[in-house]
Amino acid sequence: MLRIEGIVAEYSGMKALNEVSVNSDSNEVVSIVGSNGAGKSTLLKAISGTVRCTRGDIYFRGENITLMEAYKRTRLGIIHVPEGRRVFPSMTVMENLELGAYRSEARGSSSETLIRVLGYFPKLKERAVQLAGTLSGGEQQMLAIGRGLMASPLLLMLDEPSLGLSPLMASFIFDTVQNIRKNVNFGLILVEQRAVEALDLCDRGYILDTGKIILSGNRDVLMGNPMIQKSFLGSLS
Repeated sequence: MLRIEGIVAEYSGMKALNEVSVNSDSNEVVSIVGSNGAGKSTLLKAISGTVRCTRGDIYFRGENITLMEAYKRTRLGIIHVPEGRRVFPSMTVMENLELGAYRSEARGSSSETLIRVLGYFPKLKERAVQLAGTLSGGEQQMLAIGRGLMASPLLLMLDEPSLGLSPLMASFIFDTVQNIRKNVNFGLILVEQRAVEALDLCDRGYILDTGKIILSGNRDVLMGNPMIQKSFLGSLS
């Protein structure tokens, strides 16, 4: 479904992504793991179109979208939930969720999707008329993911969903992502610094370091790799 071939992205002449190639099939969970500053968020921005590539190509469902505007990629079903949650603080929880169903493909099934989203995140139902800006960090993360789901994505990209959350809330978010992947049919790309949880969730993973893919493989291959165990999964080595 998604094929990335040798993309390069730069900030002020510095390469944030250097000849990066990634594949993601339909209904597959792909985890991108790496330390802070490795280029993980830039990769998602390149896919969603908010960062331009200076070289390489991005294909989505067979179409070259490398030069396509970001809003057109959203219309294709590429939904990006950025780090930092970024809810609309002066709107209610329900208004945020309803706004998520802006794609024409999502509007007809928005009622059914809303039921599923509130099933994943019951706390959002309790907070339906509360302003999003008054929610806790964990509740805002639930809302951000829920709003992404409301768009009926073909590819959902989650950027550091555990960032800034308590261990208990982070575990809930990861458990929910696991539950979502069992019940819906779309591709999911998860960017995380928490390698154990991210690789445990994935079908396929990529290790990104200073803008380059240094290792890739399926879940079992990566979890069993001595270098990965030493660098990222210390508790498992």
